[in-house]
Amino acid sequence: MARKIGPLSVLSVVRELRRGRGDQRPIAVAGARELVPLLARELREGGDASAVVESRVDHVAALVWIGPPDEEALRTAARANIPIVALTNEEQVPYVLATDLVPIPAGQGFPIDAIAGALARRLGEDGTALASRLPVLRAAVCEQLIRSFSRRNALISAAIFIPGVDMPMLTLNQIRLVLRIALAYGQEMDSQRSVEIAGVVGVGFGLRALARTLLDLVPIAGWIVKGGVAYTGTRAVGQAAVRYFEERTAARD
Repeated sequence: MARKIGPLSVLSVVRELRRGRGDQRPIAVAGARELVPLLARELREGGDASAVVESRVDHVAALVWIGPPDEEALRTAARANIPIVALTNEEQVPYVLATDLVPIPAGQGFPIDAIAGALARRLGEDGTALASRLPVLRAAVCEQLIRSFSRRNALISAAIFIPGVDMPMLTLNQIRLVLRIALAYGQEMDSQRSVEIAGVVGVGFGLRALARTLLDLVPIAGWIVKGGVAYTGTRAVGQAAVRYFEERTAARD
């Protein structure tokens, strides 16, 4: 029989998250002097101004570079293992991955959504703290969290063939996802709230019941069905959590 997830398991996840809320350092904007303060202002929109610093390439969670590259500054950041996102129309920028180059559309302002997406991909779960301080990053960070946990659960479900054995692991990952999203929205978690919010994962149980039904109908390549349902179920949990915290944040504001 599959193990059940109880309140103690949920509380252990909350304690884990409190120990690791993400990278607490700010992000930096550096490069062209005339553009740096303008971009920094847009990234700070509606958030904590101290979460974005200007013209600095050290002791930061990530660096957003704009304008002609300064190879020495970029090398300094790269050697410190600081993720770098570059706004440029060049095909290459020293020390910046090709996937982290964000084109600047002519006459359309800064591509904030594209910058947020690139930062979210590079920061992963470490972006949680920044998302809580910078609303412009929140949607991208939450989407990255949902994508990451969904893939993780799909792999777990596809790899385990004994019925029910994967359920505790899938459920704990879904709880972790919900709590990460809570932190990204700046929601403080206590023991009572954590158990209440964990109820969001209930949607995943219904989808896993569907998976068991489909396995009876499609016994061949059942691992594909299981993985697909785990992925879809975890995405549904994450999206439900985003809606929940969007409503709470709107009510709070």
